[in-house]
Amino acid sequence: MTEPIQSVTLPPPQDPQQEGEWLRVSLQNWLDTEFLPEAVNQDIAQRASQVFVRQRMEGENELIPLVMAILTELQSFDFSKSFYSEFSVANAVGDLLLESLGIDRCCGT
Repeated sequence: MTEPIQSVTLPPPQDPQQEGEWLRVSLQNWLDTEFLPEAVNQDIAQRASQVFVRQRMEGENELIPLVMAILTELQSFDFSKSFYSEFSVANAVGDLLLESLGIDRCCGT
C-alpha cells in the first residue's frame, strides 16, 4: 500500500513580511528562469507572496494548507498572459519552501 504524504511543518514565522519578500523574489526568479521573463511574473509572485504572508500571520505553518491556499487564491488570477497556471505556481512555492528547509523535493529527505 502507498504511504500517505508526510506533513511538513514550517518553523513559526519570525517575520512574516520578510518571509513573504523572500518568497516573492525566489518565486519571481523561478518564474523568470523556468520559461521566459515576463512582466506578469512580477504580479504572480506578488500575489502568491501576499497569500503566503496572510496565511502565516493567521498561524498556518503546515506546507500543504499553505500551498492549497495559494492554489485556491490564484484560481481567480488571469493567467492568459503567462506560460504558467495556478497549479504550476503553487507547486513551485511548495518546492521553494521545501528547498529552504533542506528537504529533497524528490524523495522527502
